Amino acid sequence: MIQRYREVAAEFSVVDLPPLETAYWLVKPRTLVRGTWDEPKEAAAWLGERLAEYAPRFTAEREWDTTHLASLTNAAVERLGWGGDVSLGFYLERPAYLSLALVTCSPNRAKPELHCPCRHGGEG
Repeated sequence: MIQRYREVAAEFSVVDLPPLETAYWLVKPRTLVRGTWDEPKEAAAWLGERLAEYAPRFTAEREWDTTHLASLTNAAVERLGWGGDVSLGFYLERPAYLSLALVTCSPNRAKPELHCPCRHGGEG
């Protein structure tokens, strides 16, 4: 059991599995970063685009609703605006799970000791 814990702990920072605490995305490699933005509205726009892209595959019909998706995007702007992180998850058709996260940094409110993996603007 201890050996397996050590293996998982060693792999955590390099695999794309979502962490239990959203702020711990900041310890993942830069290659897992899908974009950085200076403004909450820009980050939430990216989130809204991903939601629209995957919505047809959501297994729960209520999650397809455009009003619901817009409310998630608007809530993300508000949360990011005060320094909070956003973490959403959806079951998709086929055995798949979509995890989307927007993590604030410089510093992160929940884990101020964690540093940003990259410091450039725009998607990339």
